[in-house]
Amino acid sequence: QVQLVESGGGTVQAGGSLRLSCAASGRPYSNYAMGWFRQVPGKEREFVSAYRYSGNTYYGDSVKGRFTIARDNAKNTVSLQMNSLKPEDTAVYFCVLGRPILSAIRDRLQYNYWGQGTQVTVSS
Repeated sequence: QVQLVESGGGTVQAGGSLRLSCAASGRPYSNYAMGWFRQVPGKEREFVSAYRYSGNTYYGDSVKGRFTIARDNAKNTVSLQMNSLKPEDTAVYFCVLGRPILSAIRDRLQYNYWGQGTQVTVSS
């Protein structure tokens, strides 16, 4: 069974930075992707970023240019460096793992494993 454990959430002022990390225990299959979604109350989970095993990276439009995803395949870890944070980035951030098809990399249903979530709060 794969477990994902996130760390690094917290509270920061607008314009600041935070770094999220996620470690996966176990390895369900080869060539999996890891990434991040986020959710605010009353809204659907939103795609933030993903890192395919091949090395290709993807970002949601709202975070492009501000967030950077990194991955260590040997250690089964993924991180998300978040810069120039805005109040609208406030959400619970979830680490994910799966093997999404390329055309659906931003679809939450493509990811089989989810972390418990970590809160990120950006104050204005």
